[in-house]
Amino acid sequence: MRAIDMECEDKSVHLVSLRDITERVRVEKELRQFAYVTSHNLQEPLRTVASYVQLLAQRYRDMLDADGDNSIEYAMDEINNMQDLANDLMIYSRVGTNGREFMTVSCKDALDRALDSLRIMIEENEAVVTHSHLPTVIADNSQLAQLFQDLISNAIKFHNEEPPRVHVSASQKGDEWIFSIRDNGIGIDPEYADRIFVIFQRLHSREEFPGTGIGLAICERIVDYHGGKIWVESQPGAGATFCFTLPIR
Repeated sequence: MRAIDMECEDKSVHLVSLRDITERVRVEKELRQFAYVTSHNLQEPLRTVASYVQLLAQRYRDMLDADGDNSIEYAMDEINNMQDLANDLMIYSRVGTNGREFMTVSCKDALDRALDSLRIMIEENEAVVTHSHLPTVIADNSQLAQLFQDLISNAIKFHNEEPPRVHVSASQKGDEWIFSIRDNGIGIDPEYADRIFVIFQRLHSREEFPGTGIGLAICERIVDYHGGKIWVESQPGAGATFCFTLPIR
């Protein structure tokens, strides 16, 4: 009887686990669909509002006082923030659904693509980005570049008085590669190490550090889609090292 009871308990636990996984998949699918529809539907209204605000600024430039000019500038800033949010939501919703097959990818080439996209940000902040030898992996080429871009952008944005210094490296451990993106920025309290990967979660106000609060959530989705994991090692004021793994296929 005891053996039968144990077998029933095992089956019950297995069924609960399957229900949990099914529910999680359903919720994630609905969240991706919601993000896609929301971002898609926001695009055209935002473009329309931006056009009218710019038209107002052009037609009434000589008639507005300083408060009027500031109001228009503030409106355009908010529109730009909403457009960034819509774009990031679109990227978030597309991770794992773009239908691209994994292929052999040079991480050095993916990093170069990311740095090319970040060229203006790097120059404006006088940042220096270096790297060690990087491997070739099996991955989605564009998503790997997006991953490097978001992590390096994050490292540059959260800098202190010193110019940002970012170093990218990789090492092999068992059957996976461990990548590290180390910076000399403001650092993160370990208490918030998990929270920062949750979509829309922010540790700082937008006035302190601009952004949509989606970048690291995109990073986690990309890494998860590739069968890896991502985490951060940091202390306040001591910089941060973001690490992620990719399986060796």
